[in-house]
Amino acid sequence: MSRRYIILARAAVLAVSASAAITPAMITLAMASPAGAAACAAKLGKSAQIIYNAVAPQVSGGGDLRGLVTDQTRGLVMSGQISRGDARPAAEAAGQCLEQLRS
Repeated sequence: MSRRYIILARAAVLAVSASAAITPAMITLAMASPAGAAACAAKLGKSAQIIYNAVAPQVSGGGDLRGLVTDQTRGLVMSGQISRGDARPAAEAAGQCLEQLRS
């Protein structure tokens, strides 16, 4: 009788361990997807799309995404491609989509 409980307990521990190990990996893979980033970018407003298109080719896995978005947005404002008032919300929206490009 006690052997049966030991086997059930081991199975439960293995099931919990396996689900805990798989879940973070699945979440990371789901979040880092070029297709997901493109779908996200398609829903952006005009200014956010301009920022996304300027930053996307430069995104790398470990780079400073916030700094990259800030620098590119500042340049786009200075060149008159986006308005100063639109810059911050557009950069935040584009940044959410760009985050999905990291792999």
